[in-house]
Amino acid sequence: MSAVATNLAIDATGLTKAYGKDDDRVVALAGADLQVPYGELVMLVGPSGCGKTTLISILAGLLTRDGGSCSVLGVDPQALPNGVRTAWRGRHVGFVFQQFNLVPTITAQENVAIPLLIQGASRREAMSRAHEMLRRVGLSGRERSLPPQMSGGQQQRVAIARALAPDPRLLVCDEPTSALDGATGQSVMELVARVAREDGHAVVVITHDERIFRFADRIAHMDDGRVTRTDVPAKEHA
Repeated sequence: MSAVATNLAIDATGLTKAYGKDDDRVVALAGADLQVPYGELVMLVGPSGCGKTTLISILAGLLTRDGGSCSVLGVDPQALPNGVRTAWRGRHVGFVFQQFNLVPTITAQENVAIPLLIQGASRREAMSRAHEMLRRVGLSGRERSLPPQMSGGQQQRVAIARALAPDPRLLVCDEPTSALDGATGQSVMELVARVAREDGHAVVVITHDERIFRFADRIAHMDDGRVTRTDVPAKEHA
């Protein structure tokens, strides 16, 4: 295997996926290819309904594909038994969504600890790790705050800390800045970009937000179920 191939966190070729049958059949993916090396942030862009969410759902082992080949973090998620795939996803794939999906009645620290507790960590271990992750995302001193007591940007940072708590090798973000103002979105993306470049993780971001394109290493454009081209975004100069 080549050195380039071994550095790929994601190596997907010719992915196909359709929903429904006969007259109700809808093609979501029609031969999509995507390669993402460790240490790189790739953005998926394209019109609604072009297959972006289906693609990342297959990569994360949430959906099965109809055809094509797929290696994610060295394994084919679809080849794993259901229980093993769920455990693999919980340990190695972090998710950040447009809606923060925080539990409003527990503290920020407890929200971040949730995936660790699910994986069997003791409460002491989970809370200690959650404390450290909140410090890392710039929320020291807000550990006991409830989500409704925090701004949108702070809640998104809690969501990122929760996604990163198990130290996943792949971070998947679905429209992470669309509910945020421009300055807050830039701050959030600076944090996400650091995860790729400093920690060596792979990051895939679905977005329509052109304001954050400059944070990408590459931008993969999708249409009609395929990746039609890949660009290197222009970087702003100081």
